[in-house]
Amino acid sequence: MPRLRENERNQLIGMIRGGVSVSTAAHHFNVTRRTVYVTLQRERATGSQKDRPRRLGRRKTTDRENIFLRLSHLRDRFKTAGQTTAEINNIRQNNPISKWTVLRRLKTTGLRARRPACRTRLTPYNIRNRLDWARIHSFWPRQLWNNHMFSDESKFLLERQDGRKRVFRRVNERFVPQCPSQARAFGGGSVMVWGGITAAGRTPLVTVHGNLTACRYIDEILRPHGVPTIKNQGLTFMQDNAPAHRARITNQFLYENNIPVLHPWPPYSPDLNPIEHLWDLLDRRVRMRQPQPQTLLQLERALHEEWDNIPQQAVQRLIGSMRRRCQAVILSRGHHTRY
Repeated sequence: MPRLRENERNQLIGMIRGGVSVSTAAHHFNVTRRTVYVTLQRERATGSQKDRPRRLGRRKTTDRENIFLRLSHLRDRFKTAGQTTAEINNIRQNNPISKWTVLRRLKTTGLRARRPACRTRLTPYNIRNRLDWARIHSFWPRQLWNNHMFSDESKFLLERQDGRKRVFRRVNERFVPQCPSQARAFGGGSVMVWGGITAAGRTPLVTVHGNLTACRYIDEILRPHGVPTIKNQGLTFMQDNAPAHRARITNQFLYENNIPVLHPWPPYSPDLNPIEHLWDLLDRRVRMRQPQPQTLLQLERALHEEWDNIPQQAVQRLIGSMRRRCQAVILSRGHHTRY
């Protein structure tokens, strides 16, 4: 039976005073006759139908234990609630608590279990380089960034394995044949591509078959695609610190062709390269295609088509975010950022 709210109890009292029978009133509010009698008795005893204050149960953890819980998980962000529960119960011995109690206490302090973001481990040397680079370039105006071409390679799997895939199922349908994800070995294969973006346009998307050596990087990417775009628009070239990019013959080729390069690029800094977000946008556009690519050849064709269909305004917005990216690195003191 539903519990009567205060306004419903007042209505019930009014109906009884108006001559309505107890049975009729009980049927109207979908309650038992006993509920009606208890409500009437309460009205005679107190003259009011307001909810009485409830006594809160005693909390199972003390204030000191709550502080310990919060500090323990702030010191070690990957500590599990089960580990903390075991620590407290070893100290308490009597009246143990459950991990659900620990989770509730952590929730009141704003701490909840979440899937962590995946980032490359940064050494103190990397952190210092990132911070120094961001401080130097944080004052560059947007017009200066528009004179650069940002480039990079990216690998796209035929089958998504990044945790974004979701299944809509009922509680007991986890292993129903239609619900488990049918994963293929090694993601079903992958396609590696190279691309470059500028405020005025972009290079063709280049498929990279096999390992990208310095010689192949020069012959298949820089000479036919990178250098013409840079020279035609008078740009400065940006590339990361991949082995093929840093090779001596690559640097010699760029020098001989009078290609200015943005040096030195801080290692392990994909959050400073706006093309990384374009790769994510490209992947999402491919995943939205119907039907989905089923072979590597179909995936390669879809990547090239969607690359050409990305609005140039999206590229311009990403390049226009360079100052904010540098400022974010400064605010994080060289550590990873939300980018």
